[in-house]
Amino acid sequence: MSAWQFHKFTPKEGETDFERLFSIFKELLLHTSGDIDEALAWLTELDKTYKLTDENYGIADFIADLKQKGFIQEGKPGSPGQVPTAKMEKALRMDALDQIFDQLKKSKKGNHALPRTGVGDELNADLRPFEFGDLPELIAFGESIRNAHINHGIDDFFITAEDLVVNETNYQSMTSTVLMIDISHSMILYGEDRITPAKKVALALSELITTRYPKDTLDIIVFGNDAWQIEIKDLPYLQVGPYHTNTVAGLELAIDILRKKKTTNKHIMMITDGKPTCIKKGKKYYQNSWGLDRTILNRTLSLAVQCKKQQIPITTFMIARDPYLVNFVDQFTAANGGKAFYSSLQGLGEFIFMDYKQQKRKKK
Repeated sequence: MSAWQFHKFTPKEGETDFERLFSIFKELLLHTSGDIDEALAWLTELDKTYKLTDENYGIADFIADLKQKGFIQEGKPGSPGQVPTAKMEKALRMDALDQIFDQLKKSKKGNHALPRTGVGDELNADLRPFEFGDLPELIAFGESIRNAHINHGIDDFFITAEDLVVNETNYQSMTSTVLMIDISHSMILYGEDRITPAKKVALALSELITTRYPKDTLDIIVFGNDAWQIEIKDLPYLQVGPYHTNTVAGLELAIDILRKKKTTNKHIMMITDGKPTCIKKGKKYYQNSWGLDRTILNRTLSLAVQCKKQQIPITTFMIARDPYLVNFVDQFTAANGGKAFYSSLQGLGEFIFMDYKQQKRKKK
């Protein structure tokens, strides 16, 4: 084990003992789906292996600080153990958001982002020549004066309309987004944890929207044999179940949610690692995990077409690359006219954030 380097948790300069342990504890808490006692047990094991604490500050001191700072509390009567507080849930969302933005800062330019510019309400770094009708407050005076110096000289300074340049803007439209998360058994199959990265992305996206775009709406759906809506506060506790993948149920619920929204721009994001394997016929389930079942596939594709007619683009984030799965996603994307990303678990957050930002940009 000595060859493994956990750089993410290397102590930062000026970081307190509590802050250092807290960063590890938050990560463990997502992996244990909010189980405080299990996360603390894992933290204790890590402490034994990697000597995270010393005689001056131990795990007991850390637990006392968690309680004193309001991050954990005793459970309700009849529910032994400790539970996360709303403050802890907020900390998990903020931490996830910081992690995603760290990915974005490190990524190369042009990473699937196709922004279209126009007269809008958020400045960007692009400049263009002044045109009749442009608002005076959009004029980039520094660049415009520089152009005048170059064009006419310094001795007899004057400025003309041809010297003026203005800042480009992006129109930030109100958007209603439904995020669909696959919680079928395959999300933890073969020893690979796919649900925790999906939870992190959902936590970060919810924090971004509620803090920076409060007029937007974000609804979160999980789907297995059935589909149901969950609250943002429930995200840290999300777990995979012994389920098949009923993509149809998820899409039907997403369409129903968006139908009630008054916003013009509507969007579905779907995180999945497999093909649809289940639909409901009346009160019974029709399931087939082998290959691409034509009955299930046709129902799924028909909903993709229905979304297209209602001008609801679907962006699929497929965290698997099996050829037959790629074939399904290609058919699904073609039927809807949406987009598809074949993402690694590490790059999932970056792709989703870039796609959300692109949906926010709209030529006026």
